Amino acid sequence: MVPSFAARVIVGRRSKYLVIVFWLAVVLVAVPLAGRMAGAENNDNKSWLPGNAESTKVLDLEASFQSPNLLPAVVVYDRPGGLTARDERKIASDARRFASVARTDGPVGGPVVSRDDQAAELVVPLDLGPDGFRRSGAVVERLTAIAQGDRGLGAYVTGPAGYAAEASKAFNGIDGTLLYGTLLVVVLILLISYRSPVLWLLPVASAGVALVAAEAVIYELASRAILTVNSLSVGILTVLVFGAGTDYALLLVARYREELRRNEDPHDAMAVALRRAGPAIIASGSTVILGLMCLVFAETNSTKGLGPVAAIGVGVALLTMLTLLPALLVTAGRRVFWPIHPMFGTAEPTTTGPWARLGGRIARNPRPVWIATALLLGVMALGVTTLHASGLTNSQSYRGHPSAVVGEEIAASHFPAGVGSPVVVIAEAGSAASVRNVLAVTPGIASVTPPVVRNGLVYLQGTLRPPPDSQAAYDVIDHLRSELHGMPGNAAVGGSTAVNLDVERAAAHDRNLIIPIVLLVVFCILAILLRALVAPLILMATVILSLLATLGFSAFVYTHVFGFAGADSALPLYIFVFLVALGIDYNIFLMTRVREESKRSGTEGGALTALAATGGVITSAGFVLAGTFAVLATLPLTTFTEIGFSVAFGVLLDAIVVRSVLVTALNLEIGDHMWWPSGLRKGPTVPVEVPDDRALVHIV
Repeated sequence: MVPSFAARVIVGRRSKYLVIVFWLAVVLVAVPLAGRMAGAENNDNKSWLPGNAESTKVLDLEASFQSPNLLPAVVVYDRPGGLTARDERKIASDARRFASVARTDGPVGGPVVSRDDQAAELVVPLDLGPDGFRRSGAVVERLTAIAQGDRGLGAYVTGPAGYAAEASKAFNGIDGTLLYGTLLVVVLILLISYRSPVLWLLPVASAGVALVAAEAVIYELASRAILTVNSLSVGILTVLVFGAGTDYALLLVARYREELRRNEDPHDAMAVALRRAGPAIIASGSTVILGLMCLVFAETNSTKGLGPVAAIGVGVALLTMLTLLPALLVTAGRRVFWPIHPMFGTAEPTTTGPWARLGGRIARNPRPVWIATALLLGVMALGVTTLHASGLTNSQSYRGHPSAVVGEEIAASHFPAGVGSPVVVIAEAGSAASVRNVLAVTPGIASVTPPVVRNGLVYLQGTLRPPPDSQAAYDVIDHLRSELHGMPGNAAVGGSTAVNLDVERAAAHDRNLIIPIVLLVVFCILAILLRALVAPLILMATVILSLLATLGFSAFVYTHVFGFAGADSALPLYIFVFLVALGIDYNIFLMTRVREESKRSGTEGGALTALAATGGVITSAGFVLAGTFAVLATLPLTTFTEIGFSVAFGVLLDAIVVRSVLVTALNLEIGDHMWWPSGLRKGPTVPVEVPDDRALVHIV
């Protein structure tokens, strides 16, 4: 519960201005720091890798043999009728020109002409520096401009640099795209929810302050190497701060509007609203924060970094909505609700609204309602067996058919598919001959480079025959590791294929470890908040059923609507954390009100009153959160589209069906036993007297 003294300070007649001035000062300090956020992002391979993976070890050892910022570009030329002498002269000339486009780590490799004389390849070993991910787009554009030009001769840039350029292009301006898209969604939904042309400004302004403050904190931590920040966590941060922050604002404003009908002075109304709604909002935010912080147990650096970044965003949003927003609301007074003012002494409209009518229908016979709803969700959950979350190939990671994908497909039809993405083996120098022999005779390896010995280590590369991101390539890595780990020399196998394989396996580890931890954390919070064991168990069951139904329906949509080949290996964990941590908001919003009302009218009466009072705000909150996450689907990346769709659908399913129908029906069916073992299980108790804070509010 928000302490009485804190509530009085936040909305006091004079102290409210101090709260507003404090947040203005925070914004002035935070804006310059937040503006540097992009410079703190780390999108290199290691920022996405498991810290203890074998491929990560190879990346560290490679620094003795080549630049750690190496990003090879594979330039593919093709002419269906066969390369001409003019084509070959151009390709040779291009090789010389490529060396001057950007710094390279060694000579340009090739040209290598295919056996059918219809294609040629050049490998440009680009060294784009520590910020190579961001620079790759401009460099690849220059390479493409040089390579193209002759009529009938196709030219494409693919390989690691080509795909880095595609990713850079997709993430370019992501902050602005997500910010403006999220703002548009939030404003539209708030306009519909509040039916006021003014009121929406205050929650949006408060969320904007929260985002700037959170970005400043995260920048400071990232610049000191305390946090790992990449494009994924930055994108999620924007959506999460606005989505979760607006949810908290909706709950507070709804309770404030109720209290304005019971209290003549807005300061008194907000003080009561903070004390009554505060526990639900704080518990909700704490659940999200703790759930997200469970991601620090992940092996994958990108997942490990996402947890604290998102948790900071939610924490700042929670603080802002419980301090700045109330101060702004009481400063504006009742007129902020124009044209529909909640007048003192008028009846609360939710008591006869659509949610009250829905509750009445459920109350007539709750058992068929919850059984039918659970069966429907169970049928949807069956689709989870068709969810292929075993990773995406490079070409599957993008919606559409970008140039790097076309180039890879052409190269694979004429050359060993692994050119430009070699298998890397590093071992002790004394084992050079034996390691090279194993690499050379491994099925799936087309060729092996001569060994390079330096600093007591030997470095070798092997070209894969299968595509570097295919299951066949992963089998080659496993075979190599099995053979080499049994030999002297401490050989380690890396390269982009090994990286993808290690990421996939770390994602499975993270999923199996973190999901039980999050469930335990959420259960403990619910048990403490509701002071019961039965209710938390029932609520957790509904959360899990809702999650499985979302994943099952999502699998169907991914395949049959979007036409995606599969899903990222980390997707189930991300969706689980977002839906469980965020979806529990609606459980908390509803059940804290049920418990409050049950003290006066029993669980059956409390469930109906709570549904009538919170049904509208929970639905509005669901639409806000769903809309903000749906903005992620505007990015041309498969994983972001999948996360955006699944979280949006899951939130709506949770808010409209699970919380409002299933949980209400279960409350009515189970009744007072919901609160076992607390005393409330015996029925209504004597209402708790709430001290009148109005005189104290006037003093502050």
